[in-house]
Parts: sequence; structure tokens; C-alpha cells
Amino acid sequence: MKPILHTAFLCVASFTTISLRAADDLLIADFEIPDHGTWRATGDAFGNGPASGALPGQMAVAEFSGKGFINSFHGGDDALGTLTSPEFTIERRYLGFLIGGGGFAGKTCMELLIDGKPVRSATGTNIHPGGSENLQPGQWDVADLRGKTAVIRITDNATGGWGHINVDHIVQTDKRLPAIVENMERQFRISKRYLNIPIRNGAPKREVTTLVDGKAVVKNTMELAESDPDWWAFMDVSEWSGKTVTFRVDKLREDSPALKMIEQGDNLKGAENLYQEPLRGQFHFSARRGWLNDPNGMVYHDGVYHLFFQHNPYGWAWGNMHWGHAVSRDMVHWKELPETLAPDEMGPMFSGGAVVDWKNSSGFGKPGKPPLVLFYTAAGDPTVQGLAYSTDGVKFTKYSGNPILKQVTPGNRDPKVIWHEPTKKWVMTLYVEIDRIHTIYFYNSDDLKSWTYLSRVDHLFECPEFYELPIDGDPAKSKWVITAASGEYLIGSFDGKVFKAETPKLPGFYGNVCYAAQTFSDMPKEDGRRVQIGWLRTDTPGMPFNQSMSIPRELKLVSTPDGPRQTLTPVKELESLRAKSHKIEAGSLDPGAKNPLEGIKAELVELRAEIEPGTAEEIIFKLRGATVIYRKANSEIEVNGLKAPAPLKDGRLRLTAFLDRHALEVFASDGLTYAPVSFHPKPGDLTLGLESKGGAARIHSLEIHELKSAWSAR
Repeated sequence: MKPILHTAFLCVASFTTISLRAADDLLIADFEIPDHGTWRATGDAFGNGPASGALPGQMAVAEFSGKGFINSFHGGDDALGTLTSPEFTIERRYLGFLIGGGGFAGKTCMELLIDGKPVRSATGTNIHPGGSENLQPGQWDVADLRGKTAVIRITDNATGGWGHINVDHIVQTDKRLPAIVENMERQFRISKRYLNIPIRNGAPKREVTTLVDGKAVVKNTMELAESDPDWWAFMDVSEWSGKTVTFRVDKLREDSPALKMIEQGDNLKGAENLYQEPLRGQFHFSARRGWLNDPNGMVYHDGVYHLFFQHNPYGWAWGNMHWGHAVSRDMVHWKELPETLAPDEMGPMFSGGAVVDWKNSSGFGKPGKPPLVLFYTAAGDPTVQGLAYSTDGVKFTKYSGNPILKQVTPGNRDPKVIWHEPTKKWVMTLYVEIDRIHTIYFYNSDDLKSWTYLSRVDHLFECPEFYELPIDGDPAKSKWVITAASGEYLIGSFDGKVFKAETPKLPGFYGNVCYAAQTFSDMPKEDGRRVQIGWLRTDTPGMPFNQSMSIPRELKLVSTPDGPRQTLTPVKELESLRAKSHKIEAGSLDPGAKNPLEGIKAELVELRAEIEPGTAEEIIFKLRGATVIYRKANSEIEVNGLKAPAPLKDGRLRLTAFLDRHALEVFASDGLTYAPVSFHPKPGDLTLGLESKGGAARIHSLEIHELKSAWSAR
């Protein structure tokens, strides 16, 4: 037994030696216990102990070690506090850690204190909206502090976006991590059209400065991939052909391959199936790459519809706001142009509008070429309003006298401008947050550059739109409409200075999928329509693009028993997408009867129906897995769970639906109801159906149009 015991002892001894060698690192804290232990907390930001993942209201947190980590999001971004370690002796050359969250020096930070004074400090990487909660490795060289007594203090003294910090696995070590290079650069002699840039969703947001011949021209934030990218962003550099372009990236590891992975090319990398991606809307506009939201500067000029839009060309999520730009001759087939407005020293480019200055009141035009003028919010500090102009509709110049309106409050944004013919003045509506009230301010101007305050309308939230519409097509009975981002609107009168509401606030859209809609200015008088496009909140996971626009809708005011109301109906130009049409014979729709749409298979669908409910309790449309249900009892429709009123017109249900790869837009009651939903049909399921329940309905007209892609005609 003794040899066996001795052998066993030797094995234990050997194991212990190996463990000690592997344990040369001295662990300060791994936060794997349910409470803070010997760490001392103040305030309420750090809760009662480590977190095991994202807290309520927080994005997903990843890349922490083990099961627990420090998270100051207890109570949200407005909670404050500190968390301080017990004293320890510095015995190794480096202090390593994992850190994430806000990047606000002195406010969302981890500090090393000697004699109560900070000697080292680190923060997360996020200061802009969007970003990632992923923790990243960090390290301090503390060789000069060896032998000293220290404490670590984690501080959350910030409120608002990214007002929190995440920390994990603090350790003393002699192992050096790759150093962080403050400004790593790579130069390109431009010989091709694009720089293709590798993006990894959730990677740290890096500030990237683009320099041309040594002069900084623009700063962006990018989630640069350091391994296999999720997708490739691109920068059109054709205007700098033959010049030297430098990419300067803030805070990359010295061994990072991110800059080396950038490629020059005459084509977009990874875009072999551009516009045919599985979740790409085929008749809804979306950007080639990156994030899209609010339509901006919608205007008709010289035979072309211009659609500008909020755009992050270098990220899949909101942030880094540019103005993207697309053009069309029919509002259906779009061509994307290079970005029009990029962030500058005044801040990122937030939403706004556009007009054609026909009489050149601004002085920006040329003989025979009235300028196209854009109005935007520069969302820096302060947040102000600016303009840019163009005589060709492609190249825009920011006005040297910007801002045209100084900051009213930090929440002022989204200028929309119209021409008011009776007073011969330009009129601007501007969203202003004041005294915790959502407010629309009115201004006027003679020259688009100098503006005078007129009045205000309260309780409408951001992205205002303002226009005049005839009631029932009668110009003698015109009324003014002011809308907010949610689609809510007021109808009333406007004398050039003051808007007087004549209705309560009314719903324009149902659900939360459509937002921040805008109408085209300067459409030809002979056309006579007011056409609107909105942002559709339609996630497209796994795609190199995110979000899309709605189909274009014509707006009208119609008389109802409750007073005038606004209607939305698809524009007639969409008929150009019809590839094959099916007309169903009029007749009875009985419970349990054969599906009248059986045998029709279609990926992209336009449905138009006029059905008398009769004794039916429900009429159910099935569109590739989506359901639209009309319920007679409460005269409503339900679109994949979204409920909206659907009053009968002349005793009939009138319904129009457009189904794409990522969205379903439903119009009911001659446009009084608009109910869009985000929806991803099951691949391969092309089936359509119609049935009644509880009784018989009567089909008066029913059309199914198989649609072709709007991108195929590019």
C-alpha cells in the first residue's frame, strides 16, 4: 500500500505544481458569487450582486467570462453608483479585465486607485446610439506600481444612452495583451470605384476618419470585422481616383487584421445576389447595404422623384446618420445613388425635407436651373438646422452660413418646408421638445436662410409633415393637415401663421410598423396628387441591409359621418408590377366550401377584394401563412394579430393587400384603415386561401395579381 500511497502523493504533488504554474495569474475578482461579497457598493446602479446576462430593457450582453459579471444597468441607464474592491497588493506587471458599456471617461469607468487617487482608467466603447454590449479585453501596465496597495473602483455616474458599465474577470498577470494603437492607418492609392469594408455586427464601434491627400473629409463609426465578416459595407471613392485615401482607425489592437481586410474593387463584395436576397423586399425600397429609417427630402424635380433617407452605410443598426439618396421616374423602380449628406463637425445628419426653389429666392440657383434645397438637422452639440443645395439633384453643397436655425432646445429636429402661396412665404414646421411637451413650431422665411418664429401646435411627436388637401376633391373645401411620425394627424385651417385644429388627433396608421412618413413636394399641378412613403420597421436578420420603405400611397380627404378623414390608397403606378392576374367569379362564399384561390401560387401578391359579409361571422384571407381576418361582430380586421377598424362601405368589405418577402400592407374601407405588419413568409409556401365562418358571404369582386420584382427593371 505504501508504494501506492507514495505514487498517489507524487501524482498529487505533480498536479499541484502544474496548477500553480497555470495559476501564475492572480485573480482579483471573477464575480461568480451571488452577491458583491467584500466589494462595497453605493447607489443603486449595481444592484445586489453580479448579473448573469442582460437586465430588463438592455440589449443582449455577451463575451463575459463564466456565469456572472458586473452590470450597472440595474434600474436602467439613469441609475447611478459605485462598486469598490477591497485593498490588494500589485504583484504582477499587468492588470487585465473585460469591460463594456458606455465610453464616457470619468463617468462610466473602471479605475485603479493608489492612496485614493486614480492612476489608471478604462471605459467601454459606446457613446453613440446603437453599438454593442459585448465585453472586450483590456489591460493596464502597472510595472511602476508593483508592491503598492491599490483598490479598483467601478463607477456609473452617467445618465441617458449608454449610461452604464459592464466589467468582468479582473486579474493580475505577467502576460502582455497586444497593445492598443490609438490611430492605426492604412493608405490606398485609389484606382477602383469602391473600398469594400468588412463588418461584424456587434463588434466594437470604432471611429474611422477618412483622409484624402492627408486632409480629413469625413468621420464615421464602423463595427470592423477582425475575422470572417457578417457582410461587406462599401465606400464609393470614385471621386478621389488617383488620390491617396487614408483610413485612420481609433484604438485597434496592434495585431488587428481589420484594416488589412479592406479591399479595392469595381464591384460590391459579397453582392452576387444583390436585390435578390431572401428577405429583400421586391417592391419596397431598401438600401443596398446597412441601416435605413426615416424618408427625408421627398421631392419631385425635373421628371425625377427623389427619395432621401436616414442611412447608416457602415452598420446594420441605427447610428452614424447620413442621408442616403435614391431616384425614380415612377415611385416604384428606384436607383440608389451615393450618400448625399455625411456627418460633419456639426454632427450626424438627422431628418428633414426638401423643396424646389422655383423663383431662386435663396440665390443658390443658376439661370434656368432652380435649386433643389434640402433642410436637415445637424444633431451635434448644439443641435441645429442646416441646409444644402444643388442645381443638378446629385451633387449637394452645404450652405456656408449654416446653421439657418440655432438650437431652440436640445430636442429640436426634423425641419419640413413648404411654400405658402397666399402669403408668398416659405413655412417651416419643426419638432421641438419643450417643458416635457411634444411640440411643432412654425416659422416663415422669404429666402430659406433667415427664419422667423410664428406659432406652435402641441402634442405631436417628431417628423412633422404639413400639407393642404381638398375634401372630396373640391378645392373650394380644402383643409390643412399636420401629421406626426406615428401617423397621427390633425385637420384644420392655416392662415400662414397659425394652425387651428378642427378635429381631435386622429390615427393615420395602425400598429407600430410604419413610421415617419413624408410626402413628395413639388409634384406637378396637373398630377394633383399628394403621395406619401413611410419607413417600415421590417427586420431582415442575416441580411447585409436592414429596414425598408413602404409602398407609395395617395392621400385624400373624404367626408364621413364623423367629419373629414384622411385616406391612404396604393398609387396606380404599382400596377406596372402585375405579371399575371386572376379574377375570381362573383358568387357565394360558404363555410367549408372549396377554396376559391386554390391552385393560385404566388410569391409576390396584390389582392383586391369586395365582399358582402352576409351571415358570415368571419372572412379569412390566407396569404402565404399570413392571415387577414374580418370580424363582422365588431367590424374590424386582424392582420397577423394587429387589429384595426374596418367599417363596411355600402355594406361591403373593401380590402387591398400587398405581400412582399418581408412585409404585408393592408388597406381597408377605401383607405380609411391602413394596417402594415412585418412578416416573413415560409420559403416555398406560395399558397393562398379564402374562407368564411359562421355563415355565407358573397364575393362581388376578387382579384389576385402575381407581381414581378421592381428590381428586375433596373
